[in-house]
Amino acid sequence: MSDPDPHLLIVDDDERIRDLLARFLKRSGFLISTARDAAHARRLLSGLEFDLIVLDVMMPGEDGISLTESLRAGGLRTPVLLLTARGETEDRIRGLEAGADDYLVKPFEPRELLLRINAILRRVPDMPVQRVLPKVLHLGEVRYDIDRGELWAGDQPVRLTATEVQLMRIFSAHPGEPLSRLQLVEELGRGGQGDTGGAQERAVDVQITRLRRKIEADPKQPRYLQTVRGAGYMLAPD
Repeated sequence: MSDPDPHLLIVDDDERIRDLLARFLKRSGFLISTARDAAHARRLLSGLEFDLIVLDVMMPGEDGISLTESLRAGGLRTPVLLLTARGETEDRIRGLEAGADDYLVKPFEPRELLLRINAILRRVPDMPVQRVLPKVLHLGEVRYDIDRGELWAGDQPVRLTATEVQLMRIFSAHPGEPLSRLQLVEELGRGGQGDTGGAQERAVDVQITRLRRKIEADPKQPRYLQTVRGAGYMLAPD
């Protein structure tokens, strides 16, 4: 199965810079989330996993170096690339001592940022992320028992088809992580049969629609089995 696009978090208090970087990096093949300050970044990091953080140093409140130090002290190993208008050697050293993986001084060419990001990602060991996942996912009034592969509404079991059981197992292994339709097709074991293109991906859409009817209070406005524009589908438990 092909690897998903790397997911980057851009943290910068300047909305114009955030938007410019997001558009450029999206065109370069990355999945992008943005945060306006350290507090916003912490909220995103508490629920999502990222492959790399692009972090501005000079922000109001908690600055980028302090945030990096705090994240490293909490055990976060996600690579960090610091952006700053400061070019002095002492500031670069402070950033690296805080746990940053690289340091880029503003103003910079977007292509240089792209080269630095790709260089950092190549250095990251290709190891599976070890996560402690919950045994039960809560989806509003519905709960999913991961070990048993069972969906319950209150004290009543919800019947799942074989495909729905597989989908729930896939999504529950990646909570809060967008999965593309192609990933889902391949995870379901339907690849390699000469029919892995649009037809199978549309079949996944149908299965998602049916599964939403069993999970969502309002399947037309899904809260838990979300569509992530340009990325696929994501299970977002409480």
